[in-house]
Amino acid sequence: MSSEQVVHDREVENEFTTTHHVYVPHRGGLPPVVPYLRELWRRKEFATELSRATMRGANTTTFFGQLWLVINPLLLAGVYFLLVFILAGGHKGMDFFAQLCAGLFIFYFVAGSMSSGASSVVGGGKLLLNTAFPRLLMPFSAVRTAFFRYLPTLVVLFVFELIAGTRFGWGTLAALPFLFLIIVFALGVGSFFATVQVYFRDTTSFLPYFNRIWLYLSPILWTIDDVPARFQKHIEVVSYLNPLYSLIGGYLEALQHNTVPSLTTWLLAIFWAGLSMAVGSFYFMSREREFAVRI
Repeated sequence: MSSEQVVHDREVENEFTTTHHVYVPHRGGLPPVVPYLRELWRRKEFATELSRATMRGANTTTFFGQLWLVINPLLLAGVYFLLVFILAGGHKGMDFFAQLCAGLFIFYFVAGSMSSGASSVVGGGKLLLNTAFPRLLMPFSAVRTAFFRYLPTLVVLFVFELIAGTRFGWGTLAALPFLFLIIVFALGVGSFFATVQVYFRDTTSFLPYFNRIWLYLSPILWTIDDVPARFQKHIEVVSYLNPLYSLIGGYLEALQHNTVPSLTTWLLAIFWAGLSMAVGSFYFMSREREFAVRI
């Protein structure tokens, strides 16, 4: 056996920890999944530090600094409250505002995961060229950043919920698994758009418009009771095709109404979270070897 073949056989299990590696095409376009995931977990501190550095670097030159993590969603909630509440005739109260904030905060966590995930690989070009590591850490780190930016809004939301008189109970705990499913979904879409951005650099320019339409199609600015009877059939179709309908809908139902969502909502949320994670991560892993020559 040649010395090069010996080196290759030793390194095929882990191509990220050696100084010399002979790259060969992956079977089916995917690297060995188990060693890849093992290495991904072993380097989780790398993604953590990358995320922390991003958060420390954001808003450092502004007067309010990290307070923008709370100010920004509050301003967004205020704008949408004026649009929906005043233009609708002013017949909704504080409970609607609390629900609006809960929906907008979690929606912008997903939207932030998509946009920051999309730019994670292209924006980290030098790091990608000079260091060997599972590239999937880059969109995962971006989603972690988006999640930690979401956390401060929960404190603000809790205050609004108390003012609105929201009743918390055992049904509220069902919001936690839905939040977990939303994070899994965000990891998938972040990885997917990170890959698309490498090949199509205009992706991040289109995402704000896509997110705006997605927001209007999700049960955030409106509830099922607000929909006119003639649109009920369309809403039923949207409830199956729009992943956020079950994910955010189930999350809000548990959080705002202290109600455990229906079995259909659970199954749809699990399906969309699993599908997003599988498609996004496998698509990313199958293409990550091309990133160095595409950037």
